[in-house]
Amino acid sequence: MENLKQSLRDSKGARWAALGIISITMFAGYFLTDVMSPLKPMLEAEFGWSSTSYGIFTSAYGWLNVFLLMLILGGIILDKMGVRFTGLMASGIMVVGATIKYWAISNPSLPTETIMGIHSQVFYAAVGFAIFGVGVEIAGITVSKIIVKWFKGHEMALAMGMQMAVARMGTLLAMAAPVPLATYFAKTQDVVVDGQIVSQMAPSISAPIAFALVLLVIGFIAFFIYLSMDRKLDASILSSGTVSEEEPFKFSDIGTIIANKGFWLIALLCVLFYSSVFPFIKYASDLMVNKYAVDQSLAGLIPSLLPLGTLFLTPVFGSIYDKKGKGATIMIIGAMIIVFVHAVFSLPILNFWMVAVVLVMLLGVALSLVPSAMWPSVPKIIPENQLGTAFSLIFWIQNWGLMGVPLLIGYVLDQSNPGVAIAKANGTEVPLYDYTNPMLIFTGLGILAVLVAYMLKAEDKKKGYGLQLPNIKSDK
Repeated sequence: MENLKQSLRDSKGARWAALGIISITMFAGYFLTDVMSPLKPMLEAEFGWSSTSYGIFTSAYGWLNVFLLMLILGGIILDKMGVRFTGLMASGIMVVGATIKYWAISNPSLPTETIMGIHSQVFYAAVGFAIFGVGVEIAGITVSKIIVKWFKGHEMALAMGMQMAVARMGTLLAMAAPVPLATYFAKTQDVVVDGQIVSQMAPSISAPIAFALVLLVIGFIAFFIYLSMDRKLDASILSSGTVSEEEPFKFSDIGTIIANKGFWLIALLCVLFYSSVFPFIKYASDLMVNKYAVDQSLAGLIPSLLPLGTLFLTPVFGSIYDKKGKGATIMIIGAMIIVFVHAVFSLPILNFWMVAVVLVMLLGVALSLVPSAMWPSVPKIIPENQLGTAFSLIFWIQNWGLMGVPLLIGYVLDQSNPGVAIAKANGTEVPLYDYTNPMLIFTGLGILAVLVAYMLKAEDKKKGYGLQLPNIKSDK
């Protein structure tokens, strides 16, 4: 008779199977997000991109989310329409955006034209990336709500940590695979050297993006499998008689959310923390080439260690939060590590590749600590019927950083190193970028993240959100 009172989410196998299926979609999304990072030197050499052009492209991730409020609209749709409709919509948008990006990069005639003063190849690739950014961000908040739906009262922080770990595997692959793929599928092209036409092999920069597109289609198909599981979960909740009488989402709830100081502290910590990590990843391979003299074909391997560490550590820290609590403390420690890592990266000394390896591994620890505690803390601050909108608002604020910081870094890189991009585009091998100023910017973001994390801990003590308490409820 006891089984009659249980829903499908009380089955450990069922909830972890559901998590595994939706994680495939996020794995594919994270791969495309960072697939261009190791290709920056190739973009400069083959297409004549500057760091500013690359910054424009990578900042496009947040254009539609920030200025057209697409992410906030996605959160409202999520709370009104549910995870099935929203997840399928987001997966489809990712595929559309990736297709446009692939077309732009694979079209050799585009770099000779300009749109609004921007090379048309950069412009169209940016448009595709912006559309993809809408899809992957809405998919992110949908997956977060799915995890809350399946794991509330169970191993929620561990589940979020595992999902993030699988997604980070996409980042790992994006750091390690693009250059070998581009080299393997290299094409023969004719170039003029000293007045003579010479045939030479040119890397296929579009090959890694084509691979990413295939992965996204697989992720899209995987979400169809999840749909049937979600329907069964809803049916089991109804039959078990455990349906909670929650108020439906109202637009006035947005005002309630933004009036919550705890929400703002989580959102600020999110944008500061992620702005000091993800934009860094966009430039990390180039940093290895320019500061640590690592060969371009191997440069992506060092940044790939960052998500490799999170693969194991995020679930561990999530499990600690589930069982022991101390969420706010975990976030403070992670933010402090960020400051240390970027401060050392900014030093004009210690330019040995082994130092870079250690620093990237430490950054991986930070990237495991903060998210493993930050995301499971949101449901402690915001009611479940408002979670979709709350997550979307947090992601929207985060997108300001993911849009602005890469553009800022690209601009600062060019301004701090006048003439380097032009020299590289003309085939000059001598000039190297000095990354000191960009790394100081990342250090400053980390310092602000530490301050906000301390403020969040103080607010939790005042309001009693329970951020320092375990997530798993005792049976007794």
